[in-house]
Amino acid sequence: MAKVQNVIADGAPAALTAAGGLLGGYGVARWTGWRELGGAVLAVAGAGAAAQWHRRSGVRTAAALTGLYVAAFGGSHPLAKRIGAWPSVFAVTGVVAAASTVATALSGRAEA
Repeated sequence: MAKVQNVIADGAPAALTAAGGLLGGYGVARWTGWRELGGAVLAVAGAGAAAQWHRRSGVRTAAALTGLYVAAFGGSHPLAKRIGAWPSVFAVTGVVAAASTVATALSGRAEA
């Protein structure tokens, strides 16, 4: 029997996983009315992104980016009061995705 490749772990950038968690978590919470369900989406995607960061960039980078992911979630709430909910979610998602991309690229260069 052929082994099925884990496409998310092997192919998708961790930035995409993290962005999906932030955008998807908010979207699910908003459209279902269940904040807990949105939180579950956020947590599962965050754990997946953290595992990808750890595999690709090591413990320090994974810890820093996971902290940023959690801070972005928390920071999106007060920011939403100033600029609106969706713009806030897009803004923090952009920061996390950019930081993930840069940190992953830089750690890859350090190992080469």
